[in-house]
Amino acid sequence: MKIPFFDIENWQEIGATLARNKTRTFLTAFGIFWGVFMLACLMGGARGAEDLLNRNFEGFATNSAILFPGRTTIPYKGHAKGRRWEADQTDIQRLRELLPQLETVTSQSSESNVSFRNGRYSFSGQVWGVEKEFTDVMLPHIESGRFINDADVAQQRKVAIVGKKVCNELFPDDPAPIGKSIQVNGISYTIIGIAYQTSEVQMGDRIDNVVIIPRTTFQNGFNRGDKVDIIMMVGERGVDFSDLESRIRQIVYSRHMVDPTDNSAMWYMNISAEFSKVDMLFKGVSFLALFIGLSTLIAGIIGIGNIMWVIVKERTQEFGIRRAIGAKPLDVTIQILSEGVTLTAIAGMAGISLACLVLGITAELTTNETSVPRFQMTLGHALVIITVFVTLGTLAGLIPALKAMRIKPIEALNDK
Repeated sequence: MKIPFFDIENWQEIGATLARNKTRTFLTAFGIFWGVFMLACLMGGARGAEDLLNRNFEGFATNSAILFPGRTTIPYKGHAKGRRWEADQTDIQRLRELLPQLETVTSQSSESNVSFRNGRYSFSGQVWGVEKEFTDVMLPHIESGRFINDADVAQQRKVAIVGKKVCNELFPDDPAPIGKSIQVNGISYTIIGIAYQTSEVQMGDRIDNVVIIPRTTFQNGFNRGDKVDIIMMVGERGVDFSDLESRIRQIVYSRHMVDPTDNSAMWYMNISAEFSKVDMLFKGVSFLALFIGLSTLIAGIIGIGNIMWVIVKERTQEFGIRRAIGAKPLDVTIQILSEGVTLTAIAGMAGISLACLVLGITAELTTNETSVPRFQMTLGHALVIITVFVTLGTLAGLIPALKAMRIKPIEALNDK
């Protein structure tokens, strides 16, 4: 007994049948190929696109919120609207004490258009005053050296983290000038680190373009007292900053004579909510990718069913002759199904191969020094796609195959 899979004559017959009408076979195979290619690209591409978007937030705490003091819009306790108020270190201390579910509460202050100089080289940019906890909110990439620590803040040290672009401008011949000095508005600071960022999140400017110094040093050097420009918070796991917003406003507003209902007096930026929007966006994108891919897949499968139906119609007499000389109905059914499965498998594998090539090239073009986007088709996904296509291709050819099996020899021989 010959097994059809290992029967050379069976494969030769399948090839001859599919080659009999090259245009029809090509168009059907292309429909399957394109359906597999689109589905594979959409599945692999959705993950890679999500990685690229998340790269924009790389190093930024997802469960966080930021406060920006502004102007009042409602009169309150004798104070007219339009009054500008400023947050300070006491606000930070109160938030730490009254909201234990916050893991980090820290500040950032900045000064713009500051002159940086190293001998004959100069640059103009921002100076930030921060604490060690700044890295809990936004983690810069330290190319060399270190970041600010508690001792730097406590002892008001004149040390600085220099952004990579600033470093390149002031030290063109020295990529890591750790221990050297720069002049910040005429005051000498010792460089302890070189930093940069890859994310698109900016707290006024990119880290590459700024000089970062200890908060206490900044407050003394720029006559800020204990005032701060921004308050940054990171919550414990499971903390919802949307639920905390009213309590945070109450704690801060109560010291600065701001109406508790004046939401415009302070910009409250809920970073965790923004990340949730991104997650929902990509869930929608993934669903859309699956819907489009499956729609294309179904179109290709319908094409398989059509071509098998036409083949059965064209070969009615042939099947009748086979039945007349002793072929079993199962033999005819297997022959028809083999042709559909073969066409589906070959076109599907070609689609998977091209999709993997395209995804690989895309991943290579979008890779940087910190991350590799997952533009890839996993073996599991590829096997699932091929299995689904072959299964549906088999089912699509089943009805024409059953029709061929039921053909009676006498009727087939008389068919014109």
